[in-house]
Amino acid sequence: MLKPEVAKLLNEQVNKEFYSAYLYMDMANYYSDQNLNGFEHWFDVQTQEERDHAMLFRQYLLNNGEQVTLTEIAAPEGSYKDFKDPLTKALEHEQYVTASINTIYEAAYKERDFRTMQFLDWFVKEQGEEEKNADDNIKKFDLFGGDPKSLYMLDNEMKARVYAAPSLVLD
Repeated sequence: MLKPEVAKLLNEQVNKEFYSAYLYMDMANYYSDQNLNGFEHWFDVQTQEERDHAMLFRQYLLNNGEQVTLTEIAAPEGSYKDFKDPLTKALEHEQYVTASINTIYEAAYKERDFRTMQFLDWFVKEQGEEEKNADDNIKKFDLFGGDPKSLYMLDNEMKARVYAAPSLVLD
């Protein structure tokens, strides 16, 4: 059994990860409406990743004898001022998720819950990758997004992203 505070935070993270999937699906919808199908695809893959992250947190809770409590998932804002705006909001969101995972890690550390800390190690590393990817997208957009031909090429690059299921093994 997990300590109550750790279990509570892990349960909340399930909801946050599902919200992340909603948010990225909303961004994919925005890019679809703008006919930027590569950007749409990139965020579709991101949606899949976040859904899988939620399922990993859920399974960890179940594997540790905890009840999973699902709560309402808020609707994303859904308003973007330009092509770059979703990219910027994605980075901000990833920083928020990183802070949330760090809070869980801190609680697990305080409780000397080494198993949860080990579980979270994968997410700590993953969040580093998530933030870097989001930042790279912004940098590429800043370099190429202002020129229609370059934006077209960047959109094609985004279309090449391949979904890879998480490699975290749960005990």
